Amino acid sequence: MRGITIVRLSPDSDHLATVASWTYAEWGHLHPNSTANSYREALRRECGDGGVPSVFVAMQGDQPVGTAALLAEDMDSRRELTPWLASVFVLPEWRGQGIASTLIRRVEQEAADCGIRQFYLFTPDQQALYRRLGWQDHEDLCYRGEKVTIMLRQLEA
Repeated sequence: MRGITIVRLSPDSDHLATVASWTYAEWGHLHPNSTANSYREALRRECGDGGVPSVFVAMQGDQPVGTAALLAEDMDSRRELTPWLASVFVLPEWRGQGIASTLIRRVEQEAADCGIRQFYLFTPDQQALYRRLGWQDHEDLCYRGEKVTIMLRQLEA
């Protein structure tokens, strides 16, 4: 992970369109009425200056290589669960170097810093990664045609 820095994404960042294109390519199928443009506008609204919502980007120099977010809502069928670790993504050529774990830890720190004691995520296939980082299985379900696990993270007071 040498040379990787984690920065907060701002609504006027030059990297906003890039990060939005990643999340749309990865998860757009879960929102059939969405477009690349609607993902970009949603991401712009999620770029808070602290707490919920916040978006973080892993940077290698001036190149974004990964992202993760802290959002109030990420699963419309489980609105009672909040907040969420969402949109954890690392470019394929940068995977296996601990970047996702570092992004996840940054979001956990953001949550803890604003007094959040527990939060959630859902994943179809990365349960092992999250379990290694201290997340616990909360519920298995089918979400928009995809089998996923909702996971829960308890944070220290």
